[in-house]
Amino acid sequence: MVGELKGVLAAVPTPMNKDGTINTAMAKPIAERILKAGVDGIVTTGTTGEVTALSFEEHQSIVKAYVEAVRGKTPIIAGIATNSTKETIKYCQSSEKIGVHAVMVVPPFYDPLPFNTLKTFYQTISDHVNIPMMYYNLPGATGVHLTAEQIRELGTIKNLKYLKDTSGNAKEQVDLLVYEQQTAQVDIQTFNGWDTLCFSALALGAQGIIVGIATIVPEECAQFYKTLAVDGNLQEARKQWAFLWELASFMESVNYPAGVKAGLEIIGIDAGPLREPTLPLSKNELEQLRGILAKRTSKD
Repeated sequence: MVGELKGVLAAVPTPMNKDGTINTAMAKPIAERILKAGVDGIVTTGTTGEVTALSFEEHQSIVKAYVEAVRGKTPIIAGIATNSTKETIKYCQSSEKIGVHAVMVVPPFYDPLPFNTLKTFYQTISDHVNIPMMYYNLPGATGVHLTAEQIRELGTIKNLKYLKDTSGNAKEQVDLLVYEQQTAQVDIQTFNGWDTLCFSALALGAQGIIVGIATIVPEECAQFYKTLAVDGNLQEARKQWAFLWELASFMESVNYPAGVKAGLEIIGIDAGPLREPTLPLSKNELEQLRGILAKRTSKD
């Protein structure tokens, strides 16, 4: 049985066929490569997985494909993003039945909820699930900007055990992490989800990182985590981070799902096209990414 979430969690794409249908068969080679590299878990149907472009049936089919691909060897976290409490519960309960370890729930978007309403939303979801929940802090997409104190308050909700912080707000993240280090009992554990902040987050004791680059270069990400967060070898971690920083910085300059699928294609894994209106990387962007990935140490 999978225990507590920790370490490097790879944000994976939703593979698609040329006709735009979901290619569930590709989940297995993507997952197996990640597992072989020593990554600690997989997050499906998040931003990298183009979650808002998927129907309920498509969402559940790819979640099931990843669950079946890992056969209980590593946790699978299902990303969920709807603007309806009822629909979010439906996605959560169905994903739980499929066998995910946790659900990562993004706040309702388009019309940002005030904090008290947001808290009620997560409390209601929690009342209907029996697995851990993760708050997906994504203000750039949701318009919901929370302070560290508000995030800690959300952590008092039963089942809301984890945070994926993709805010890019380093000050609030430091507040969270310093508090976690100083307090014996913390209600919500922080995972960094803003790629270029991975080094600082892990150095400050983050529970782990959730990044799409761990799908492209899982071995390098797993090695970096061990060097910095487990071994505490700061000097060696700086050397390893130089490559990951370059890749992370590039990924933050382009459409993220497009960057992940392009990166996989460059190393020989066909995750298929993107769902329109998202477009693939430009020729110049592809060449830039190809040049960065030529520097990776693993050559699988």
